[in-house]
Parts: sequence; C-alpha cells; structure tokens
Amino acid sequence: MKIISAEQVHQNLNFEELIPLLKHSFSRPFSMPQRQVHSLAPEQNGNHDAFALLPSWNEEVIGNKAFTYFPDNAAKHDLPGLFSKIMLFTRKTGEPLALVDGTSVTYWRTAAISALASELLSREDSQHLMLFGTGNLANYLVKAHLTVRNIKKVTLWGRNAAKVAELIASYTALYPTVTFIASIDVDTEIANADIICCATGAKTPLFDGNLVNVGTHIDCLGNHMKDARECDTTTVTRARVFVDSLTNTLNEAGELLIPIAEGAFNKDDIVGELADMCKTPSLLRQSAEEITLFKSVGTAISDLVAAHCVVEKLAESL
Repeated sequence: MKIISAEQVHQNLNFEELIPLLKHSFSRPFSMPQRQVHSLAPEQNGNHDAFALLPSWNEEVIGNKAFTYFPDNAAKHDLPGLFSKIMLFTRKTGEPLALVDGTSVTYWRTAAISALASELLSREDSQHLMLFGTGNLANYLVKAHLTVRNIKKVTLWGRNAAKVAELIASYTALYPTVTFIASIDVDTEIANADIICCATGAKTPLFDGNLVNVGTHIDCLGNHMKDARECDTTTVTRARVFVDSLTNTLNEAGELLIPIAEGAFNKDDIVGELADMCKTPSLLRQSAEEITLFKSVGTAISDLVAAHCVVEKLAESL
C-alpha cells in the first residue's frame, strides 16, 4: 500500500485534467452513503471538535475519507484546524491501494467542483468573477475558474485588507492578462459580477440578493452549518438552484435549510444534483437572463476521484 503525501498530490494534479475527469466521473455509476460527522464533545456548548467519515465507491476504487476538525487548534496549539486522510481500496478485490493526504486533495477537488459547476451553469461569455474569501482555497479557486471561463476581471473580497492586497499582487504576477481589484463597494460589485463565488466562514449573508444581476451564476461553498449561510433567502428564491449532493446539503446547508424553514423555498425546488447536471444537459442554464445557484458542501466521490487520479499518475511514472 502506497502512502501519498501532500507534496505528491500537488505535483500530480492540475485543473485542465481534473475538471473534465470529475465531470465524467459524476456522469458514471457511483455510490456515496451519507457521510457521518460526529461531535466529539456534544455536551460542551461552544465546542465544535469533530470527526467525520466519508465513504464512496465507483467501478474502479473504494474510498473512505476521514478527517478531524479542531477549530481552536491555531489559537491553542499553533496547528491547522483540519487533518484528513483518504484510504483507497481496489473495487475488484478490495485490496488496500493507498493512503492519500486528504487536506491537499480537498483543496483541489473543492475548487475543481466549483469551476465545473460554473462551466455547466454560468454564461459562456462570463468575464467578471467576484470571489468572497482569502483563505487557503482562494488560490485554487482563482486558477480553477480561469481554466473554464475567459475571466478578464476578478474582484476579491476579504476581511483583512492586507491579505487582500497580498493576494492581488500575487495573482497579478501569475495572471498578467487578468485585472485583479480589491472589493470596496459590495453592492455595486455584486450588480456587475457574472460569477459570484463564496468561500468564507461567514455566518450571515455576504450580499443582498435583490442586487444580483440577471444572468449571474452564484456558487456557495464555504458554509457547512445548518444555522449559517453565505447568501440570503432572496438569492435562493430568485435562482434556479442546484446542489452537489441532496442528502448532504439538506442535512448541513443553511443556505437552503433556512429558506425552507421560513417557508420561502422547498426542497423540491432544487433542480438537480451535480450528477444530474453532468448527465442531463437539458437541466442546465435555460436562458442568458436566469440566475443560477450551486450550493456545495463537498462530496466523498470527488475526493475519491481526485485521490485515485494521483495514485494512477504516480503508478505511470514508475
């Protein structure tokens, strides 16, 4: 059994290959039981330490991603808040195949799924991306979205102005044909964005859904809690809504659960899952004027596909 490091993951993944691979994989048969997220101290108010298991399998490989979430690690122990590993087994015989670093795979597959949803739902002539969030995912999201759309302008929003300035300088050097600017007036910027990508830890909506322009595609991927959300009810009710996984989003995503609780939205209003999007083109954008919304909380099958891709590439290089 191989043990694959984060460095090997980064060396062997690229969005030009991963995005179409994920699209193909979601159009093929796979199984993905509901993931299990266990609170490690449910009796302690304010303690969010957790352990999670995310199983899945397809025609080639079986996988189980396990991760720990300790949000106080940075402050208390100077450590990351999340550690993750992906265990892969062959589908044919069940033999152990590899143990892959899960944190790095998560960055790649999250950004790739965000870009895949944009490729399927955003207008082909989309040129202005507004990105909320300056965390670890930001670099991956910018590169992934530039892979699928001819983005000319990126507006970056973040709570830390210095971090925003640092990232803009870095992106400008990496992508000289794209204009990168810092957000200064969200209301105006939202109204002029073609694609809005939200990857934050925000507990309350980042923008006013009334201001979203017709034809905009919105992607919310930062929130995994029932009582929090990155977009408001108005955004949800104005859009045709898609999700990565019905089971997971309806169990975890406040973006949908809060409007449902308010009586403003119904789970039957969800047009389809990512698998439906990849298999049935007729479900996708119906006009240049409609607003589309993709809510993602992450899927075990995307972890499996990305991790297996790394394993296969390393085997080819031997």
